[in-house]
Amino acid sequence: MVSTRTRRPPPERYFRNRREAGRVLADHLTAYRDHDDVLVLGLARGGIPVAFEVAAALGVPLDACIVRKLGAPGHEEFAVGALAAGGRVVLNDDVVRQLSLTPAQLREIADRESRELHRRETAYRSGRPPLNVAGKTVILVDDGIATGASMRAAVLALRESNTAEIVVAVPTAPESAAWEFARLVDDLVCVSMPTPFLAVGLSYWDFDQVSDDEVSALLASAMT
Repeated sequence: MVSTRTRRPPPERYFRNRREAGRVLADHLTAYRDHDDVLVLGLARGGIPVAFEVAAALGVPLDACIVRKLGAPGHEEFAVGALAAGGRVVLNDDVVRQLSLTPAQLREIADRESRELHRRETAYRSGRPPLNVAGKTVILVDDGIATGASMRAAVLALRESNTAEIVVAVPTAPESAAWEFARLVDDLVCVSMPTPFLAVGLSYWDFDQVSDDEVSALLASAMT
């Protein structure tokens, strides 16, 4: 057993919950307030409560960006990549090589997650079409960035949708990921970059899982 006296303390917790993180994040995005050509996409599920507060504060539309992590066989929490709507797949080549995953295994994982992605799109929007992002400045919001696979898949999918600009906005991320996305998108807003960065959830006091029902309710509320 490891003594608590020798255990490295976790980073400071910056946010009470995702909704508060969204309000703090919105304070750093005021340049985009009340613009007709701006919309917010929250990565479902955890990014939606954050994005809801951002969209409300900026007075712009909100929609979901649904991305599915591609988990390693038998270790689904270990991401080998991510899948975005439209079939865009981003793989971590180093992890794929490390686990010796075959193309057939990757197709099986992607097919399974594609079905779940479609189920969530249907459930969350209740028949509403997705917002048209062509020609828009899109603010992509999540509750944080860890490996960056999901956000990277979302960014690459949006690049194929003729957006005018892509802004990545998150409450917390490791400094290395923040610099990576700063080079990949038009603007990057990150409130906190704890050192050492151990996990997104360690920046929150309340990091309970977001339910499908909560996502659907927040999206419906934003549409009214």
